[in-house]
Amino acid sequence: MIVMKFGGSSVASAERIRYMADIVKTQLDKSPVLVLSAMGDTTDYLLEAADRAFKKGEVSVDRVEALHLSTIKGLKLGAAPERALRPLFDELTSLLTGISLIRELTGRTKDYLVSFGERLSVRIAASYLESRGIKARAFDAWELGFVSDSNFTQAELLKTSWEKIPQHILPLIRAGTLPVVTGFIAKDAKGNITTLGRGGSDLSATMIAASCKAEEVQVWKDVDGILSADPRLVKNARPVDVVTYEAAAELAYFGAQVLHPRAMQPCMKTGVPVLVKNSYNPEAPGTRIVQSLGKKASPIQAITSRKNVTLVDIASTRMLGQYGFLAEVFSCFAKYGISVDMVATSEVSVSLTLDAAHDLRELKKDISRIARVDIKAGKAIVTIIGDVRRSSEILARSFNTCEILGVQVQMVSQGASKVNISFIVNDAEAADVVKSLHADFFE
Repeated sequence: MIVMKFGGSSVASAERIRYMADIVKTQLDKSPVLVLSAMGDTTDYLLEAADRAFKKGEVSVDRVEALHLSTIKGLKLGAAPERALRPLFDELTSLLTGISLIRELTGRTKDYLVSFGERLSVRIAASYLESRGIKARAFDAWELGFVSDSNFTQAELLKTSWEKIPQHILPLIRAGTLPVVTGFIAKDAKGNITTLGRGGSDLSATMIAASCKAEEVQVWKDVDGILSADPRLVKNARPVDVVTYEAAAELAYFGAQVLHPRAMQPCMKTGVPVLVKNSYNPEAPGTRIVQSLGKKASPIQAITSRKNVTLVDIASTRMLGQYGFLAEVFSCFAKYGISVDMVATSEVSVSLTLDAAHDLRELKKDISRIARVDIKAGKAIVTIIGDVRRSSEILARSFNTCEILGVQVQMVSQGASKVNISFIVNDAEAADVVKSLHADFFE
């Protein structure tokens, strides 16, 4: 058994759904389960419709209806699928009418609203797969054991889902059915529809794969996999063949938005590999995400950068060896709700980086009671994701590159995950550093 997840752009039109079905047909011998996102811009259309109902009292599902009915027509599916979708359009209209009358849009209502995108998508896709002679059947995720908490808009799946999902899905697989399942949504214990937040559709797919002990989960996107660098910066960026779960999570955090870290957690628990593929270029091998790499792996898998970072240097004005310094410093950041990215410390000083969006005047005033504070804006984090066993080689080559470029490294940090080495340079220098590092390690 495998799990195949297709994102919104991969099912955005009749043409894309045909392509998706062609890809699925080539893998029917592996007993696939499909997980689908909402079609194209559907979620945006739903939120716009809710906004009009909430602010102006206007109720219209025209854009949502037009997209899905024209897709049915484009796929030449006849009248039956349209009749099957009609109750959902009516239910959506009733919900929008309620929003327009009460003039209230809570998190619970918003989750109910956006769920229609995935629910419509799987029904059309299953109908089309059936028309191609495949025994497909559409399911809302809660029908297959997806149970979440009641944290609307960013719900977490409950432990019971690990038992319930295989109980529902494995009999379908054994019966030769191709389940077409909604991504991103679940229900709480009270029966309210919830959404799973960032990376939610990918999480739905990895949860099915991990709980059912699938051979692999394929995440089909509109890129060739995880790239060695940002292609907007590095023209010769190439897909990485294989990375570890930890490396993929670090890359996501530092800007490579291919797979959200929380979406990988179920597979990290069970060791099910994740294959990131391009639905626009199915021949490309993609990137395989696994627990560990072989000994022949490259010293680094990818280079990424994040600009518009603030560097804060804090040096204690107290006696050397006085305990509690770091605790006081970080309690100040907690007080103002400011999250710290990178940290490098000694006994009497700490350097750290922050997102530049914060106003730091009050924070600086607080910390100045116990330390000297120097705040420098306009910095960038350059991150190298690689094999920590070769960190000496990676650092030597990286610093040599910076020296040749005349770039001064202002801070260095190695992550606790032991797969990333990050350093700070000026914003204006980051692009040249990334290009030169890529040339050295990959070209």
